Amino acid sequence: MTDSLHFHGQDVAPSSRNRALFHIIPAPLEKSVSYGTGTFAGPTEILRASAQLELFDGKSTPADYGIFTAEHIDCHGPVKEALSNIQSVVSTALASQSIPVILGGEHTVTLGALQAMVEKHDSFGLIQFDAHADLRDSYQGSKLSHACTMKRVWDQDIPLIQIGTRSYSYEEHIFRQQHKITYFDAEKICRKGIEAVQIPETFPEKVYLTFDLDVLDSAFFPATGTPVPGGLSWYQAMWLVERCMAGRICLGFDVVEFAPVASLHSCSFAAAQLVYNMMGYLTRSTINRDFWQLMA
Repeated sequence: MTDSLHFHGQDVAPSSRNRALFHIIPAPLEKSVSYGTGTFAGPTEILRASAQLELFDGKSTPADYGIFTAEHIDCHGPVKEALSNIQSVVSTALASQSIPVILGGEHTVTLGALQAMVEKHDSFGLIQFDAHADLRDSYQGSKLSHACTMKRVWDQDIPLIQIGTRSYSYEEHIFRQQHKITYFDAEKICRKGIEAVQIPETFPEKVYLTFDLDVLDSAFFPATGTPVPGGLSWYQAMWLVERCMAGRICLGFDVVEFAPVASLHSCSFAAAQLVYNMMGYLTRSTINRDFWQLMA
């Protein structure tokens, strides 16, 4: 049974729902993938690989703050029903004063999480790590395609920053220009370094992070439905996540678009390590420690 899997496996005794800082929420949604398939298996493989992680991440032990792993969300029905199910579980995490960590599944899962966030928080911004802009109004006949996720975010007046993008239509390019969406394409980051990424001072203090694994260079991380060459290196991505966590209050985050390949255990492990590293960057951030009232 996949629901018996817990993040970090037997290394960490699962925390109760009300005592865990982090709520791991597996959301195996796959309705609109348009190239490679398999994202529905991503959450389970991340959980399995997490059992191989070291508890100490090199700087601290994020698991000390408690990790609760929810049951896999039922995503078999229509996409709107699946998003409603995701919203419900994320709302439960927020009611427990916990940080939801959604494991996708295709990028559309972000919309379910944000529905819960909008109900809980008056204002916040979204920081997107992604190879794609995902700003199409409709794709292959669906407004809830993974290629439309950020357009639906924009439609809700949620401020948006895009990091690592490098594959988008001309229409999406024009949309970003016309609406003055802040973005840092991967080529600019690779040419000028992570210092090229500067979050505007006017961007909201509270943020939600969404991390599409195809933001990483496909030479390193090919296990995703739409791999694009020329992405971020591992450390570039980690340092940028760290910078985001250091400067903003993180209300929750997701890791999406992992399409496991049986022969590539390295990708499963990297995805799990990313999730755990993000927990670490959050719990070591002064602004987040103050907001979440974390003891030393």
